[in-house]
Amino acid sequence: MKTVIIGIAGGTGSGKSTFTNRLKEEFGDDVTVLYHDNYYRAQDHISFEERKKQNYDHPDAFETELLLEQLRDLREGKTVNCPVYDYSLHTRSSRVLTVQPKRVILVEGILVLADPRLRQLLDVKIYVEADADERILRRVIRDVKERGRDIEGVVEQYLTTVKPMHYLYVQPTRALADLVINSGMNQVAFEVVRNYIRKLLEDAE
Repeated sequence: MKTVIIGIAGGTGSGKSTFTNRLKEEFGDDVTVLYHDNYYRAQDHISFEERKKQNYDHPDAFETELLLEQLRDLREGKTVNCPVYDYSLHTRSSRVLTVQPKRVILVEGILVLADPRLRQLLDVKIYVEADADERILRRVIRDVKERGRDIEGVVEQYLTTVKPMHYLYVQPTRALADLVINSGMNQVAFEVVRNYIRKLLEDAE
């Protein structure tokens, strides 16, 4: 079974998770999804207050080596135990997520296209972009409603690390993508990728 790995990148709040989840809903168990965010490094060795101050938008914040290892294992038909990140604690939880090998693997995250080793594993590279104002508003809503953050903390993090890291590490990867789309709800782009995946699955039958 030849595995096809599709990377979906873009800035915070750009719509990449929306696009990824739409594909997952479309194909269900025929595809599997790995979220780069789950590979944030464990930070049990420092206090909660120190964790809150870390730069989570720098490539070094991720244990990309583990993601690479598990992607290679999945490509070889092996099942992996993916880490699960706890945003409320700013570290990994004690849980793991058992991921089965599938014909199509979606890998989603802000820096999926930033690491050359990871790019080499990707058969298709997608970058989702959105206006900066839209992205910060979406992030505020998400972090407050879903991740238990306060607005002041979200704004401070955005200004001190998220915004500068976006321009330094995330936005430059736009030029490395095979497909750039302007919204996670872009129906034409969704249909293009959906039809591509559907043909892969049909050819594998």
